Order: sequence, then C-alpha cells, then structure tokens
Amino acid sequence: MLRVLTLATLFPDAVRPNFGVFVERQTLGLAALEQVEVRVIAPVGLPPFPLSLHPGYRALAALPEQEMWKGLCVDRPRFLNVPATQGRFHVAGLARRLVPHLTRLRESFAFDVIDAEFFFPDGPAAVGLGRRFGVPVSIKARGADIHHWGHAPATAAQVRAAGQGADGLLAVSQSMADDIAAAGIDRPVRVHRTGIDRSRFGSIDRADARQRLGITGPLVVSLGALIPRKGHRIVLDAVAALPGVGLWIVGGGPDHAALAARIAELGIGDRVMLCGAMPHGDLPDVLAAADVMALASSSEGLANAWVEALASGTPIVIPDAGAAREVVIVPAAGRIVARESSAFAQGIAAVLSQPVDRQATQAVVEAFSWERNALELRAHLAGLVAGR
Repeated sequence: MLRVLTLATLFPDAVRPNFGVFVERQTLGLAALEQVEVRVIAPVGLPPFPLSLHPGYRALAALPEQEMWKGLCVDRPRFLNVPATQGRFHVAGLARRLVPHLTRLRESFAFDVIDAEFFFPDGPAAVGLGRRFGVPVSIKARGADIHHWGHAPATAAQVRAAGQGADGLLAVSQSMADDIAAAGIDRPVRVHRTGIDRSRFGSIDRADARQRLGITGPLVVSLGALIPRKGHRIVLDAVAALPGVGLWIVGGGPDHAALAARIAELGIGDRVMLCGAMPHGDLPDVLAAADVMALASSSEGLANAWVEALASGTPIVIPDAGAAREVVIVPAAGRIVARESSAFAQGIAAVLSQPVDRQATQAVVEAFSWERNALELRAHLAGLVAGR
C-alpha cells in the first residue's frame, strides 16, 4: 500500500469551488487506484485580526477543519498569512501549523511520501516536513508558482532551496520544466501533464450547446481569473475590432469593474458579456458552443482552459507563453500571436474565416487523460519511496 499525503494550498472548498479543480481531479484519480491511500492537507491561510474580519476571510474561517470532499478525506488546518510581506513568511507560517498537525496524523495515517501540488508555499514547507518525518517529497510546478514566486526577491531563494532539496520534481509541461531550470534549480524534472474528463469535454454536440445557450453568431470565449496576467482586456479590445463577433469573458476577480467600464467605453455591451465565475461543470457547454477560446495570458504553465477547449473541438488563440508551442502544433489547434489586441484580432479572424475540423482539433490533446495522469503519478511517487 502506498500512503500519499497530498499537500495543496490550491484545492477547492465550499467557498471557492473552482479553486484548484485540476488538483482535485488529479487527486481523485490517484486515490481511485489500487494499493493507494490518499489523505489531503489543504491549508487555509488567514490574516491576523482585524483583517480576518473581512467577509471573505470570515467565510474561509468557517470552513470545517476536516471533511469528506467527494470521497477524499481533507484536512483544512489554518495558518497565519501575513499580508504585505510579499510571501516572505508564508512557508514559516505553514510549517509551524503543519508540524503538530502531521505529528498527530501519523498516529492513524503513516504516510510514505508527501506530494506537494504547488511549488510555493507548499514545496518549501513539504521539504522541511519530509526531513522531519523521514519521508521523500515530490513538488509539482504549475505556472505562477515558478514564474512569480520563483523570481520574486522575497521568495526566490526559498523556491530554489525547495527544488534542490526535494526528492522528485514534476512539471505540467516541458516548457515549465525549462522554466524550473531558468529559476536556478539544476535538477531532473519529470513532465506530468494534466488530464481531460472526456465524459464532459468533447462529448457535447456543438449545435445543441449553442441552442441551449442561445448563441446564434460567432462567439469567442476568454476563460480565466479576472486579473491583469490573464489579459482579458487584450481580448476585449480585439473583439471590439471584429464586427458581429460576440465575446463571453468567464471568470471572477478584481478586474471585473475595469472590464465593465471598458465595455461601456467601447459601446459593445450588446455583444460582450461578463459571465462571472462559472461552476466547472458548466464549462463543457460553453467551450463546445464557442468558435474560439482566446486567452492573452502573460505567463502560463499548461493552462487547463487551453486543453479543455481543444478537447471540445474549439481552436485557441494564445500568446507564445508557457507550453503554447506544445499544444498549438497544427492549424486546427488555433494560432499563436503577439500579446496585443491587433494581433489577437487577426488571429481570431483567421480562425473564424476557415472551416474547423473539430476532430483534428480534438486529436491535438488525444494523449491527455486523467487515467494516464494518475498512473504516472503513482509510479513517480512509488519510485521515490522505493529509492529511500
């Protein structure tokens, strides 16, 4: 029996059901395999009083400290998250809280390995915990954990030390593995790609989805958190230059008001909709109905939005960021363009001007599966345990 402790500060909860759904899906796949037992530690960072009285933090503080989440036993210990410190003390606060928690947990769950699902703060904390409890540690890189935390002055040294100290490293793409090296971590990295739920993405008839959603003309979907890094403003300005093309911006975040103001300024409220955050279960219809999924991220690892759009038969228009060149490998997959509105307008127009072979688009991500993802993860973790 392989006993895995999954450490994930990105993991869904009742307040944030879409927060790290890809980690949830990966963990469910691992736990479903024979001879594997999984316990999830999903720490919740809370600021000190009086900031903790903010409604958002109060909702997080009210989460159960332990619960069964979709069949997984999930602990949600609280740790001190000191704001305005650029993450400098995240790892210390997390480790301080987890040492006593895991000491108690080991009495009933003698975990063999720690699987850290985000490079920061999960990774540095996991390495320290692994040394304390005498178990190997794996860290997975997904994107911003390396692109931001791996280069930020307050945290870069912690990220590098964790990468050098871990027993194994995973990355969501080859480009992400290269970025780990660029951050100063000179270690072998195993590429561990995401999966696709093919019972939902790619199984929906496009005409039926468009009818259900009331879509009649060309539709572009921009899918991601409403933050500057995702570049929704670039896609918005691009679609403004394409008469008759609609745009749905799907996601929640602090840029909502600025995007709403820009839509009003451009006078295109009749064909652009800010949809807000959607349950992940609603996305298959949206992606099946879209003609293009355009996302102007400044950085990515391997965006789930790219993969799920392609699996739905919908081409993507994206910048040359992260693993873009690992998925946009044929014209049916879409276009890689410069990260500016005029280039996005040209890329979107090019996709819309040609008939789409949806089977060819779907074939680009044929190798992505949650079953393969789970088997590869089990083999990786079991290998670390055997190596000890």
